[in-house]
Amino acid sequence: MPETPVRGRRKPQPAHVLATFAWLALVWWLWSGHTEPMIIGFGVASCLLVVWLSVRMEVVDDEGEPISVALGLLGYVPWLLLEIAKANIHVAGVIWSPRLPIRRRLFSVPTSQASELGNAIYANSITLTPGTVALDVRRDTILVHALTQDSQEGLETGEMDRRVTKLERGWGEA
Repeated sequence: MPETPVRGRRKPQPAHVLATFAWLALVWWLWSGHTEPMIIGFGVASCLLVVWLSVRMEVVDDEGEPISVALGLLGYVPWLLLEIAKANIHVAGVIWSPRLPIRRRLFSVPTSQASELGNAIYANSITLTPGTVALDVRRDTILVHALTQDSQEGLETGEMDRRVTKLERGWGEA
């Protein structure tokens, strides 16, 4: 009688293992700030241990380490930072205005992302932008709270949704 495996062992792609190690090592180095050889050696050893454990736990895959999304962030993050800055100026203007033109509203925005990661990036981008908060994420819509009508209209243009979909498209559907 053939044995059935307890876990579905699958071998991760080397690119994902390498990307996981590279991200861990970069974050470790940026946070530690150490340049002494012995300390860097300990950092490399700890990163290798974490990667080995991650491979054993079967959590290193294309969704956990989407390489093309990471590369696409180089174009998306500057745009998002500009949107955050513009929204900050808008919200500051609303707060400083003597009339205080706050018109809170709940509305849903459609999503065109093909994966949970894409939806998470979109919802987090909405929440990072002052004046809007993503409250509920569904497969095809996100419930948003907006401080003003301008904040709502900014999301309803669909520009952020298009950019996140373009970012996500680089690594396929999950």
